Amino acid sequence: MTDQLLHQLNLSPAVEQIADALLHTDIPHRLTDAEALTLMREAPISLLGTLAVARKRQVSGDNVYYNRNIHIEPTNICVFKCRFCSYRRGAGEPDAWYHDLDAVERLAAERQGEPITEVHIVGGVHPNHDLDYYCEMIRRVKRALPHVVVKAYTAVELHYIIRKAGLSLEEGLRKLQEAGMEAIPGGGAEIFDPTIRQQICPEKPNAEEWLATHEAAHRLGISTNCTILYGHIEQYEHRIDHLHRLRELQDRTHGFDAFIPLKYRNLHNSMSAIGEVSLPEDMKMMALSRLYLDNIPHIKAYWPMLGIGATELALSFGADDIDGTIDDTTKIYSMAGAEEQRPRLTTERMEQLVRSAGFVPVERDTFYRPVVRNN
Repeated sequence: MTDQLLHQLNLSPAVEQIADALLHTDIPHRLTDAEALTLMREAPISLLGTLAVARKRQVSGDNVYYNRNIHIEPTNICVFKCRFCSYRRGAGEPDAWYHDLDAVERLAAERQGEPITEVHIVGGVHPNHDLDYYCEMIRRVKRALPHVVVKAYTAVELHYIIRKAGLSLEEGLRKLQEAGMEAIPGGGAEIFDPTIRQQICPEKPNAEEWLATHEAAHRLGISTNCTILYGHIEQYEHRIDHLHRLRELQDRTHGFDAFIPLKYRNLHNSMSAIGEVSLPEDMKMMALSRLYLDNIPHIKAYWPMLGIGATELALSFGADDIDGTIDDTTKIYSMAGAEEQRPRLTTERMEQLVRSAGFVPVERDTFYRPVVRNN
């Protein structure tokens, strides 16, 4: 973007100064919280997209990543009752499900011979499960699919079962690691601000406990993702505070591979009256994530949550990953009203989506290493 074009956008002096710093400094400019807030409130969305794509190209060039994965969701029975959640059920309630260890192993075994590289395991925090159960579940999946990476359990699940076992976070995570867990997804972060968290998920582990779980994982060499749940009762300041805490942890550990902005979906939960934020607001959040989180290499547009059209658009706002094939194996967002009620994409469709946005599709493994296949 040229200085002349910046001038033509008729930007406020503050926004123009920030944009100039992001585009024209030899050393990448790290946004302050105040600058991030100014961009969210005042910057034209076209400028945010331009700045975010420029930053994305510095990190991953023209590449946009996807993987071949499936989800296993052992249960939606959960001890917590988060107000935003459309997925959770109590035992015996309609639409509750529970897959025991044999059933989980069968679900994995059904995928033998398929070219998937990752099994993603998350679910409700079942009151009867313990650490040994979680370890055995991983061993069963690895027994059925020894070649895949098991990315398993949110920090909320992990904190609950490790505390229940009376172990330190590192002791519990080491047991899971020895069972075959190689990576951790980013769910359960929601919003870190304690006032907002008290209103939407008061029973859940707090921000410090979520962050401590991921920091312990990073110390053990376990890579993780991180998330935010935006678009409900929080304000811009709360989003930026959330990103700030993630960036600080990443400065210390360098253990986060990707950040995923997760949009609040309002169907079938106790916060439904709030509604949902607009598509431009989704793109603004995507762009800010790329610009603010300068030390997290990948920003993911999670297509089952955003929808396919919005995911393609997100590639013009700094995203460089669209997740995986999934093959209709997750219900978390479909139960909350996402447009993708049967989330499944072929690799051909994913590559077409990326090319349509002007980028180069790259199949990756869990750790963003390119996967080379012999056709």
